[in-house]
Amino acid sequence: MTIGDVAKRTRLRASAIRFYERAGLLPKPVRVGGQRRYDVAILERLAVLERAKNCGFTLDEVRKLFDDKGAHSAKWQRLARKKIAELDAAAQRIAEMKELLERGCGCATVAECGRCIQASGSRSRKPETA
Repeated sequence: MTIGDVAKRTRLRASAIRFYERAGLLPKPVRVGGQRRYDVAILERLAVLERAKNCGFTLDEVRKLFDDKGAHSAKWQRLARKKIAELDAAAQRIAEMKELLERGCGCATVAECGRCIQASGSRSRKPETA
């Protein structure tokens, strides 16, 4: 298959396919007359890549899925557990931000607002540690 055929069948741009090749996520295709020629197996690999991308996996995480170390399902589950923990942490941060925003502010000045925040011990972010 040509890169155009792969692009049509996967609904990806040819530039995305070339990007994934350069990133080492796809094997280098055979070239015939200077044109890339792909085996039909590329479609399966791209399907996994797109699913992983839709799950929020980074390119480095996707690379781990494609390495030859261990069973694919075990790698997927390990990455999924890590991603779910990241999502839970992000959801907690979002809930905290929403609560701070919903509290509103009735202060007349920045100084008054700062004093109120200090008095309540509420901070919009965690203090930095040294």
